[in-house]
Amino acid sequence: LELRADNDVQIRHTALEAARVVSNSTIRKEAGAQGYALRVHTFPHHVLRENKQATGAGADRVSQGMRCAFGKNVGTAARVKRGQRIISIQVNAEHYLTARDALRKASMKFPTPCTTRLIRGHEHLKGLI
Repeated sequence: LELRADNDVQIRHTALEAARVVSNSTIRKEAGAQGYALRVHTFPHHVLRENKQATGAGADRVSQGMRCAFGKNVGTAARVKRGQRIISIQVNAEHYLTARDALRKASMKFPTPCTTRLIRGHEHLKGLI
C-alpha cells in the first residue's frame, strides 16, 4: 500500500514525523514489530525561513526593517508534487485493513487530500477490496 498526495504542496517536517508516528503505532498494534515494513519516501530538504518583526512600543527603534531580511531557520519542508508517493507500507494480506487505516490516519496530518493505492497483491485480497 502507498499514500500519494493529490496536490502540489509543502509538507513540514513536523507533519511528516507525526504521520510516521501515528501510522507506525497503528500498524504495530496489529501486525507486531516484525509483521510490516513502513517507509517514508519524502525527505524535508527545503529550509523555511522567517524574518521576525518586532512589535509593540518602540519597535521601530530596535528593528532593522527589511535590512538583512534573509531571516532565520524556522524549520524544513518537503516539496511534494501531485501524485508523488509519501509513505508506503508492506504487509501480509491479513493485515491489509489495518495498514489501510494506518495510512488514512497518516493522511490526516498532511495539508492536502491523499489517496491510498494498492500496488501489489490484488489476488490475495479477495473480498477485502
